[in-house]
Order: sequence, then structure tokens, then C-alpha cells
Amino acid sequence: MLKQTVTHAGDRPVILMDSITKVEQGDAGAIVVSASHGGQSSGEFALAVPLTAVFFNDAGIGKDEAGVAGLAMLDAQGVPACAVGHESGRIGDAADMWAHGLLSRVNATAAARGAAAGMAVQEAVRKLAP
Repeated sequence: MLKQTVTHAGDRPVILMDSITKVEQGDAGAIVVSASHGGQSSGEFALAVPLTAVFFNDAGIGKDEAGVAGLAMLDAQGVPACAVGHESGRIGDAADMWAHGLLSRVNATAAARGAAAGMAVQEAVRKLAP
């Protein structure tokens, strides 16, 4: 399962993770591109470590927008969070999301920093870097 720093945005590492369950305290301050769904359980994992920003797969959004419920949880804590459309980036494959992903949803904190639906993941990472 992939967990790899691919670049830096500003002074923050950008870490690709096939699963948000791989986030650990040593990743604090990083921008994480996770290929996990953006649901509530993923939001809980992301909140356990103070991240600069986090990306998830929208997993097709799902019933009652369950596939992106974590974005609101992170927003409530002031953490920029975005979801990548499942048709542009494969769920479970952070490298594919990094290379091809387009945002489908962003929380208000991410939007205030310039992220928007339709934007490429790599562009959004640059917008969200401090």
C-alpha cells in the first residue's frame, strides 16, 4: 500500500496515501492526498493528526453524501479538505488521483483558500499550501 512523499508545496511535504488509515503523528503539518473515501470514518482518521490539508476520493458521493461527509468534519476544525471525483481518480490509488484527479467537492475552508470543484489535485495542493 502506497505511502510516499512526492513533493513539497511551500515548506509542507505532500504525501500520497492509498489509505488514510496510514496517517500517523509524524505526518503532522503535511498535505495528504488519500485515496480513501471521504466519509465520516476517514474524517476521524484525518482529524487525529494536525494536517495542513487533506484530499479524499468522493467514492461516488453515495446516499446522503456519505462519501464526502468527512469534509464537513474537517471544515468544523478549520482544516481544508477536498474530494476527488471517482471518475477522474481511482479509489484506493493515490498515485492515480495525484496524476489525473479533478476535485468534485471542497469544504468552505478549502474554498476560502482558492480550491474549487473542477480543479486538478496538483493545482489545489499549491493553492492550499501555506
